[in-house]
Amino acid sequence: MPQFRYKALSSAGEPIDGVMEAASADEVVARLQDGGNLPLEARPADGADQGGLANLFRRAPMNSAQVLQFTQQLSTLLGAGQPLDRALQILLDLPESAEARRVIERIRDAVRGGTPLSQALEQQENVFTRLYINMVRAGEVGGSLHDTLKRLADYLERSKALRESVINALIYPSILVLMVFGALLLLLGYVVPQFLPLFEDMDVEMPLLTQVVMATGNVVSGYWWLLLALGIGALVLLRQHLRDPDKRRGFDAWVLRRGLVGGLMARLETARLTRTLGTLVHNGVPLLTALSIARNVMGNLALSDAVEAATAEVKTGGGLSLALGRSKLFPRLALQMIAVGEESGELDTMLNKVADTFDIEVRNTIDRLLAALVPAVTVFMAIIVAMIMMAILIPIFSLTNAVG
Repeated sequence: MPQFRYKALSSAGEPIDGVMEAASADEVVARLQDGGNLPLEARPADGADQGGLANLFRRAPMNSAQVLQFTQQLSTLLGAGQPLDRALQILLDLPESAEARRVIERIRDAVRGGTPLSQALEQQENVFTRLYINMVRAGEVGGSLHDTLKRLADYLERSKALRESVINALIYPSILVLMVFGALLLLLGYVVPQFLPLFEDMDVEMPLLTQVVMATGNVVSGYWWLLLALGIGALVLLRQHLRDPDKRRGFDAWVLRRGLVGGLMARLETARLTRTLGTLVHNGVPLLTALSIARNVMGNLALSDAVEAATAEVKTGGGLSLALGRSKLFPRLALQMIAVGEESGELDTMLNKVADTFDIEVRNTIDRLLAALVPAVTVFMAIIVAMIMMAILIPIFSLTNAVG
C-alpha cells in the first residue's frame, strides 16, 4: 500500500505531520478528519508528484479565472435560495471547457452522495487551494456557506486584479528587453564577424576594444548553441537548487535584504498574508488556525518561518503585532495597523485594510519601476551599440588616416 506524507492542524491548533499508509490521498484526509484534525496537505511520500518534465507542462483542469467564476456563480445561486446540489447542477451547463464541466460534475456527484462540499473540493487535485478548501469548511461549520463564498470570491477577485495589473505592466518592458537582446545577438553574431576578414586583409592593428568585440562576435557566431545550452542548464540547476528548503530559505532571506526589491517583496507578501488572515478570521476561523493556513500560502520561506514563530508566541498569549514584529521582516506600518486592530477588537477589518494599503503600494512601486525600466533599457542599448560601432570604426579611421 502506498505511503502519503501529510500536514494537518490538531484540534488545539498545533501543526502535525507524518507518513501514513493509505489507498489514496482522500483516505488520508478522511482519517485525519475522523481524528479531529484539520488536513492541510496529503501527497505521495515518494515524491512522485513533485516534478518531472510532464508536470511542467501539465495544465490544471480549471484555471484561476474559472475558479473565480465558479465561486461567484455558486455564491449567487446559494444566495438566491437554491439548494447546493441544484446550484451545482445549474453550474454544470455554464463552463465552456469540458475539463471544467467534469470537475463540477464530480463535485455535484460527491455532494449528492452525502459528501460535504469542502471534502468534494478537496478531492479535485490541483484545482482548489488549501485556503479555499479550509474557508469553505469553516463556512459549512458556521452555517454561512453563502457569505463565505461571497467573501472568498472577493478575495480571489482582488488577487486576480493585482496579478493581472502586474502582468499587463510587464508586457511592454518584456517585449523591449527581448528585442534589445535579439538585436545585440544579431549584431555580435552576424554583423561584427563580417568585418574581421576586412581588417585582416588590410593588416591594420586593432585596438583592445575592437579585439574584445570581435572575439565576442566570434564566440556568439560559432558557439551560440553552447551558450543557449549553458543558459538552459543554469536555469535548471537554479531550479533544482531552490527545491532544497534550506537553500530556498537562505535565498529568500537574501532577497529580503536587497533594498528596493526586498522591500517590494516584503510588502507583497504582507498584503498576501493579511488578506488571507483577514478573510479567514472574518469567516470565523480561529486566529491560530488562520495563521497556520496563511503561512502555507506565502511564497517567501523566510517570512513563512517568521509567521510560524509568531504563531507559537500567539499560542502562549502574545499579541499578533508584537509576535510578527520580532522578526523585523514585516513593514512597520503593517504592524502598527494590526496593533490598532487588536486594541479595537476589529482585527479582521484592520487586516483587510492593511492588505488594501499594501496592494496599492505594491502596484505603485511596480509602476514606478517599470516606468524607469524602459529608458534604462534604451540607454543600455544605445551604449552597447555605440561601443560596437566604435570598435568597428576606429580601425577604419586609423587606416584612412594612414593612407592620407
